[in-house]
Amino acid sequence: MPRSLLALSLLLLTAGLARAEEPHRHSEHAHGEALAAHEHGSAQLNLALDGEILEIEFASPAMNLVGFEHAARSDAEQARVAEVRARLEQPLDLFGVPSAARCRVQEHSLHGALLDPDEVAGHEHSAIEARYRLQCSAADALEGLNLAALFGTFPATRKIQVQLIGPHGQQGLELGPERTALEF
Repeated sequence: MPRSLLALSLLLLTAGLARAEEPHRHSEHAHGEALAAHEHGSAQLNLALDGEILEIEFASPAMNLVGFEHAARSDAEQARVAEVRARLEQPLDLFGVPSAARCRVQEHSLHGALLDPDEVAGHEHSAIEARYRLQCSAADALEGLNLAALFGTFPATRKIQVQLIGPHGQQGLELGPERTALEF
């Protein structure tokens, strides 16, 4: 698939992320104002495998990853944010990329108000988004991923909505701690 088609495919996959910006209400919040769609315990994962390139987009409420959504107020909270950042910077382990596929991270980026203390003010329900571009020199060995490490590292994440484009077409599925594997 040409790079422009891969980019278009990822754009279509991220349409699911756009739903995360539709208003809804949290029953656990007493203030009653409409909030950005944001379901604690849920996350979204978009994957596109094209030849030797695996693109990964992961988006989650910050609550699932760090345990809070406000600016880090204490040394312990600042340490937790740094720990989560460090963990998200290790996608091969976190997303269970098989070592036989010989993948290396070409590019990665992390976004979210909680990761930038200057932006967190006014964000009561912040999210964290991670994007990765992997080059896999033995992509034939990349038959799937196992997210057990992700669920183990971030136990507040109870389900992940997955959108995947791979050699066998497009698919959507839901993963959780009891079902952590997906196939391309």
